[in-house]
Amino acid sequence: MNVILVEETTWLGGMLSSAGVSAIDGNHFLPSGLWGEFRQKLYQYYGNPDTVKTGWVSDTLFEPHVANEIFYEMIKEYRNILLINEYWPTKVVVEKDSVRGSVFENALNKQIQIEAKISIDATEYGDFMSLAGCPFDFGRESKEQTGETFAPENADTAVQDLTYVAILQEYDDGKNHIVSKPASYNPDLFKGCCSDWSAKGDQNLVSAKKMLDYGRLPNKKYMINWPICGNDFKAPDLNCSREEREAYLQHAKEHTLSFIYFLQTQLGFETFGLADNEFSSEDNLPLIPYIRESRRIIGQEKLTLDHILDPYSAKIPPLYQQSIAVGDYPLDHHHLDKTVANSEKYPKIPAFSVPYACLVPLDKDGLLVAEKSISVSHIVNGCTRLQPVVMQIGQAAGAAAALCIKKECQPRQLNVRHLQTILLNAGVWLMPFKDITADDWVFQSMQKMACCGFIKGEGKPYKWANEFYIYPERPVSKSEFLPILYQAGGSNKEVAQLVEIDEDCTLEEAIVFIWQFLNKPVKNLSAISSLTFSNNVTFNTALTFFQKSNKLLRFKDQKHFQPDQKLTRRLMSYLIDEMFDFFV
Repeated sequence: MNVILVEETTWLGGMLSSAGVSAIDGNHFLPSGLWGEFRQKLYQYYGNPDTVKTGWVSDTLFEPHVANEIFYEMIKEYRNILLINEYWPTKVVVEKDSVRGSVFENALNKQIQIEAKISIDATEYGDFMSLAGCPFDFGRESKEQTGETFAPENADTAVQDLTYVAILQEYDDGKNHIVSKPASYNPDLFKGCCSDWSAKGDQNLVSAKKMLDYGRLPNKKYMINWPICGNDFKAPDLNCSREEREAYLQHAKEHTLSFIYFLQTQLGFETFGLADNEFSSEDNLPLIPYIRESRRIIGQEKLTLDHILDPYSAKIPPLYQQSIAVGDYPLDHHHLDKTVANSEKYPKIPAFSVPYACLVPLDKDGLLVAEKSISVSHIVNGCTRLQPVVMQIGQAAGAAAALCIKKECQPRQLNVRHLQTILLNAGVWLMPFKDITADDWVFQSMQKMACCGFIKGEGKPYKWANEFYIYPERPVSKSEFLPILYQAGGSNKEVAQLVEIDEDCTLEEAIVFIWQFLNKPVKNLSAISSLTFSNNVTFNTALTFFQKSNKLLRFKDQKHFQPDQKLTRRLMSYLIDEMFDFFV
C-alpha cells in the first residue's frame, strides 16, 4: 500500500528515540514482530545481546540516536512510504462519520492536506482522533464505569506523570560539565531519591551511583528517567492548545535540568554532562517528553483489568481471541500526587494480550488508533503503554489498514482472523506463551488453537516479567481431543458419548479419529493404503500420513514416529491446523 507517514520531529521512533526512553520495559522473552526485529538490529549494531545489558532496569539499553538510525534504515527499504517531517495535525476531515483526510501544519505555518482511505492516529497525545471528534476517556474511570474492583469510587482527570528524560555522558576531559542553575532549583524536591540524599525514615534506597546505573547505556552514557523523587513531572490536562502544552512542557524540562544540576553539584557527578552527540536539539535534551498516558479512544471494546486477570472468565467477552499484541509488564503507574498514588492499588497480573477491537473507534470509520491512545482503562494503561507493546500495536494497525483497503472494508468490518494470520506470518505473537517460541515448528498452530479457545493456557504473575504457559507437551485425553476435533472441523455433531473417555489419546488413535471424521471410517490404520509405518519410521523422510485437498501432513522436528506415543497439545495443534481451515 502507499503510505504517507507524517512525523512531528526530525526523528523516527517516538518514545524509543525522540523521547530518550532507550531502556526497554518488558517483553524480553516475547520478541514479537517488529519489536523483535528492532532488538535484533540493536544486537547487530552493538555486537551481541550482552553488549546492551548495561543498566539494571532492563535487558536492552541503547543510545537513542541509534534507534533513530535503525528506523530510518528500515523505512528506506520501502519506496511506497513517503515520510514528511516536522508537521503536525491541525484539522481532520470527516464526512458522514468517516475520516477522509487531514490538514497538517509546520512551524512556518505552511499547511499540507492529505487524503487517505485509512488514517492511523499514532500521536503521543491522541491529537488526531480528538480532532476527528471521537469520544475518548481522559483520566481515571470510576469503579462503576469499568467494573474494576481496583478502580476509584469516583472518576477524575488524573493521568500518569510525564518525564523529560535526559541522556548524560561521562566525560574524561577533566572538566566539569555542570548545567546552568535553573531558576526554580530546589534540592529538597529530590529528598529521598537515593541513600546519599535521603529524608529521615527512608529505607531501602539505592546509592547515588546505583541510581545512575539504573539507566546506564553503552558508550558511557546514562538515561536519566528516575521515578523515585527524580525527574517525573505531573502531567497537565491534555485538552488544551498546543501553545499551552508547550509552555507547560518547558516547566518539565526545567525540572529535569534541576535534577541534573542536583546530581552534579549535590551528589558530586560534575564530570557527567548532557551528551552533546545524542539529540539534534539545541539544548541537548530529547525532542519530545516521555508521555505515559494520553487520551484513550472509546473503542469497539475496552480492555479492562478483568480481561487480563482472567481472560477465560465466562463473565466477560473473550477478547483474547482477537489478540494482535502481547505484553508481560506489570501494572506500573507513576503518580506524584500522593492522594492519587495512595488511592490506587495494582494487583499482580499475568502476561496479557491486546485485542484488535481496542484499536477501532466506536463511531468513526476510516480510522485506527495506536500508541497509548487505544481503548483501555486507566489501570490497564499501566501495562499496555510500554515500548514493545506499542510497537506491536503499530504493526497491527498498519497491517489492518492495508487489509481494509485491499478488501474494501472498514476497520470495524475486518475479519480479525485474516489480520491475525498476516501478523503470525510476520513473527507476531498473538498469545504471550513463554513455553513455545516463534522458531518452534508448531508455534503458529498452537497460537491459532489458543486464539480459538480450543486450548487454554495458565497465567502466572512473576516479578517484572509476567508469564503465561500453554504446556505443549501436556498429554491430551480422548475426552479433550474429540470435542476439539469436531469443533475445528465445523461439525455440530453430538459428541457427548465421546467426551467420557478420559484415557490419554495416542497419535495413532488421533489420526484414526480424524480419518473417521472425514467420513472414511476404518477399523485400523493398516486399512489406510496411503499410510504405512513401522515402529521406527524417521520423520526426515516426511511420510505422508494422509492426504486431503492436496494437503500433506508432515512431522517436522522429531527423529522417530511411534504410533503408540501419547498425543500432546503440540501434536494435536499441528494435526488440527493442517487438516482443517478452522482459523477463519
